Amino acid sequence: MPKVEHAPHKDGDCFVNYENKVFEDVKAQPGEKALVTFHTMANEGSVGFVNLLQATRLIRKGFETSVLLYGPGVTLGVQRGFPRLGDEAFPGHMNCNNQIAKILEEGGKVYACRFALQALYGYGEQNLIPGITPINPQDVLDIILLARRDNAFILNTWTL
Repeated sequence: MPKVEHAPHKDGDCFVNYENKVFEDVKAQPGEKALVTFHTMANEGSVGFVNLLQATRLIRKGFETSVLLYGPGVTLGVQRGFPRLGDEAFPGHMNCNNQIAKILEEGGKVYACRFALQALYGYGEQNLIPGITPINPQDVLDIILLARRDNAFILNTWTL
């Protein structure tokens, strides 16, 4: 058997050089906008939560940021908890809800498609996290077209 001759890793050790930033820290120019769209199911992968973090980062970089929840993405915006709404059943259970609340608190706008809420998932507007604006299904395309017209940065989030 080969003999391991190095000390075991301990809390606080680093495996990579996380301080070496290669690119400039881009900040929004006055009036720049961003749109982050979500067509992904809540809690079925990391992409929804990771791009909610990206939306928060865009706000902090100065972008006027909107989040669009449509199709299965509306499941990111419904109230949840167990045994009661707002209760975290296990660590991380409320990550998406908490991050959407943070986006709203920090000045972002969040929109949810009414068609997907009712027709696809059986939710009503009363199920949304407070502060999310329900929109007509025809507004889904229009918010994307408006962002394009405004030369906004658009980050599309999909799970296939």
